Amino acid sequence: MFDIGFYMKIHSLNKRLLNGEKLEKAFLQAEFEKFRNKTPVVYNIETTNACNMRCKMCPRTTMMTRKTDTLNLADFTNIVEQLLPWTGKEWNTWKSFVIDNYGILENEMSENHFFLYIIPKVIQLHGYGDPLLDKNMPEIIRVLSQKGFYSYFSCNPANINIDKTIQMFENGLDYIKYSIESVDDEKHKKIRGGASDFTKSYQKILKLLDLKKQRDYKTTIIITMLDLNHEWQEEEYTKLKKAFEGLDVYIYMKSEDQQWYRQDFHGTKSIHWSELCKHPWMSMTIKSNAEAAMCMEDFNNEIILGNVRENSLFDIWNGEKYKEFRMNHFNNQKGIKCFEECDMKIVGDCL
Repeated sequence: MFDIGFYMKIHSLNKRLLNGEKLEKAFLQAEFEKFRNKTPVVYNIETTNACNMRCKMCPRTTMMTRKTDTLNLADFTNIVEQLLPWTGKEWNTWKSFVIDNYGILENEMSENHFFLYIIPKVIQLHGYGDPLLDKNMPEIIRVLSQKGFYSYFSCNPANINIDKTIQMFENGLDYIKYSIESVDDEKHKKIRGGASDFTKSYQKILKLLDLKKQRDYKTTIIITMLDLNHEWQEEEYTKLKKAFEGLDVYIYMKSEDQQWYRQDFHGTKSIHWSELCKHPWMSMTIKSNAEAAMCMEDFNNEIILGNVRENSLFDIWNGEKYKEFRMNHFNNQKGIKCFEECDMKIVGDCL
């Protein structure tokens, strides 16, 4: 989830800044703080950072040094109990905003539809690990369903366990995304490592789709391919779509996040990566060691703003560390990840 109220209220300022209008820092600080909801909204909860893949585009493979952790169920439940899902009225207002400002309809299927219609309402359960390796995932899904939240995570289909996945479907999992980079097993292994494949993964997904249809599970199965700027990418994506043609899946090509990891920036079609970073004012990320981080892209937990085992989400969100972090975005504070590594535009760049 992210704070759809803040996103809507700040939208006109976002457009003015991106169009080159120079606005006073003091004015923007006052406006951002006025629109910021004092009740925290959590974008994602990294339930585990365990992973058996070696994805060449992921900093976990070559740059992540923090130890492997899995958030315990008690901590997860404590986090969720401090949050609120959107009301029907709030969500309808958001849908009208999306249609009016982006022209994207509710029944479409694309990268930007996914960002605007799914991400704002779900608790995202992945970070720098594969949730399929978290033994508590079925119970985590149950907790979210009972509290009225939509659930979603992205994972590697080579790790699918049919019985465990069906348990998650039965417990109310709303969205599950399988990342597939090629329909050729060897190409897939070159991108995601020796533990990955297409052939076995595809057969498992077909089995899940068959069971989903038989038992009328409501989970949406999403298939994505990352745009990694390969010369064969378009042809491979066409083959992938062909493999799932006529099946009950949501499929799209996804722009690569954080292209500085590989130093070959090749552009993005994502609304999210094209606009100003709003995360300091509209969402919080919880890592697998219970730390509250600036956002999910902080793979080594370099900017930590609190710990949910020690403080409430409210106190962290409205505390001094977050206040300083927000000021840093206005001041283009040097020496931190947001300004020296992240691909997203920062409000301080526009002043």
